[in-house]
Amino acid sequence: MSDTFEYFDELETRDPDLREQAQFDALVEQIANAKTNAPGYAEILKGIEPADVRDRAALARLPIVRKSELIERQKKLFAGHDPFGGLTAVKTGRLARIFASPGPIYDPEAMRPDYWRLARALFGAGFRRGDIIHNSFAYHLTPAGSMLESGCHALGCAVVPAGTGNTELQVRTIADVKPKGYTGTPSFLKILLDKGRELGVDIRTMKRALVSGEALPPSLRNDIKMMGVKVKQCYASADLGLIAYETVVGEGMVADEWIIVEIVRPGTGDPVPDGEAGEVVITTLNPEYPLIRFATGDLSAVMLGMSPCGRTNVRLKGWMGRADQTTKVKGMFVHPGQIAEVMKRHKFAGRYRLVVDRVQDNDVMTLKCESPAGRDEALAAKIGDTLQAVTKMRGTVELLPPGTLPNDGKVIEDIRSYD
Repeated sequence: MSDTFEYFDELETRDPDLREQAQFDALVEQIANAKTNAPGYAEILKGIEPADVRDRAALARLPIVRKSELIERQKKLFAGHDPFGGLTAVKTGRLARIFASPGPIYDPEAMRPDYWRLARALFGAGFRRGDIIHNSFAYHLTPAGSMLESGCHALGCAVVPAGTGNTELQVRTIADVKPKGYTGTPSFLKILLDKGRELGVDIRTMKRALVSGEALPPSLRNDIKMMGVKVKQCYASADLGLIAYETVVGEGMVADEWIIVEIVRPGTGDPVPDGEAGEVVITTLNPEYPLIRFATGDLSAVMLGMSPCGRTNVRLKGWMGRADQTTKVKGMFVHPGQIAEVMKRHKFAGRYRLVVDRVQDNDVMTLKCESPAGRDEALAAKIGDTLQAVTKMRGTVELLPPGTLPNDGKVIEDIRSYD
């Protein structure tokens, strides 16, 4: 290990060829585990011999499982057996927690420490044993709060389980408890810092932050830095846990040690050359939820060369957009099927689309609907209530004359800019 940098464990600096060999040795066992214990994978991987999948070329021949398919798979397949579409390798009753992410997509958490592997990202962001961390990720139904809390505990840190909302109370708590760091979305961190200044409350003990759930544009990163907080981000999902993370020194995001990363051409399972943008596909070595060639719907690219921090795993450029229309708003996924459900409840036959924008570093949703009724504020309000009920987020509704929206098949349009 380097005398200059600290590492979470020796896995982070091992020879890349040894890492590759170890991961594919483990993958053989993982495929066997999935075929034996997860009925969904027994079907998906029918005819695949685990021992034959020992390199990336063989892995690339396996079927893709898309995140966008999980809702229908969980809803229709293996009904009555489990809520996970037959993709978990343990019985549902032996799990620690069952989460309902927007969609809904049901996500399992097993009974073992740091199930989501977030301790590594926290260490990479500069947190150490004995730190107090203010966790503003959501705890209700969705897993983000638990993901970061379990990582903090594995690292040996105390947690203030703040969750979302109650901004003034959170500021007062930070002032009293004096946490060293923050976990949550970057936009909410900025809100807390602004509220502290507004109230004249000193919350300057928070010197570090690990953020996720939404983009961290350079302007917002700089604003937070100017307010005294060194902010790093990680890339994680409720399905896979940690995917990649920023370190105190270095560019890009270093991949976690317990996943195999592929970048494929969107809409296919074909890997692209390093440096070329494509869809992020992850194979996890998680024995309880053995997702194999799981297409996240996110776009990224592998960065060439090794990280300056000395970690030898592949680096991702970070989030570069979505490969499908599913998008993330305020840290939560919104699916085209959810918008269709909103309109179905109001018996709309015209075109509609959800436009996602960013205003003053906050995500904003506008649902545009073609309606013969024209401008009807009462109807718009009812649709807005349904939008919030289905997506768990507020949005504005605009009723437009028929023929206004383009005939391009888009249900969700992301027009956010991070310049």
